[in-house]
Amino acid sequence: MSTTSGLHVPGYVRDHSTHPPLDYPGYRSTALRHPKRPLTLLPHMLTEITSPVLGQDRLGPDDHDLTRQHEGEPQGQRILVHGQVRDSDGRPVPHSLVEVWQANAAGRYRHTGDNWPAPLDPNFTGVGRVLTDDRGRYRFVTVRPGAYPWKNHQNAWRPAHIHFSLFGRAFTQRLVTQMYFPDDPLFFQDPMWQSVPDDRARERMLARFDYESTEPEWALAYKWDIVLRGREQTPFESEEEVLEEDE
Repeated sequence: MSTTSGLHVPGYVRDHSTHPPLDYPGYRSTALRHPKRPLTLLPHMLTEITSPVLGQDRLGPDDHDLTRQHEGEPQGQRILVHGQVRDSDGRPVPHSLVEVWQANAAGRYRHTGDNWPAPLDPNFTGVGRVLTDDRGRYRFVTVRPGAYPWKNHQNAWRPAHIHFSLFGRAFTQRLVTQMYFPDDPLFFQDPMWQSVPDDRARERMLARFDYESTEPEWALAYKWDIVLRGREQTPFESEEEVLEEDE
């Protein structure tokens, strides 16, 4: 038995010391989108676990390299982001689809809803995807994202971050989280960061600067492992297997 937003859901397990609550007052928009009706577990039927299937044929040749998806080079500090996806027993999770999206070096997304006065980069879309290899490893080439303002509270700024989405073998098997950079000065006022209750769990959202993997005269490297379940699990924003009940 577990409780989500004050509601009891039999069979649903959510580590409340690790994952942020679905309704967090400091993050204002959660008041509009957190579940307000009883939750129910939806069993995985044959269709849900077999289609659509995610595979190598759905990846483009430059999907993993966000700096080579346009004719020109994007602006900003080029970085490598790599790591391993593991399960609760520490075993690698192979052939899992990892997607990322992020702001450009000026802190702006290529999105119609993002119109604060920071420049758009014509050579940077900010979206990538890759399958983990046989040892559960992934690797992206991108630029370090900039901080950006948002209207959550007075003088609100998001710390630099990269969004991650992890799929299993179907779209119903999805987890979403964010990766942050060490020593960011904006953590103190960011409700998404603060909504994770346990300080040790927050640290698991921090990438580690990886000098050994840094490529000379090319790119700095950051290492970030993602743990799906267990004591060392990465904090996730949502649990996709739980949906609101129909009216």
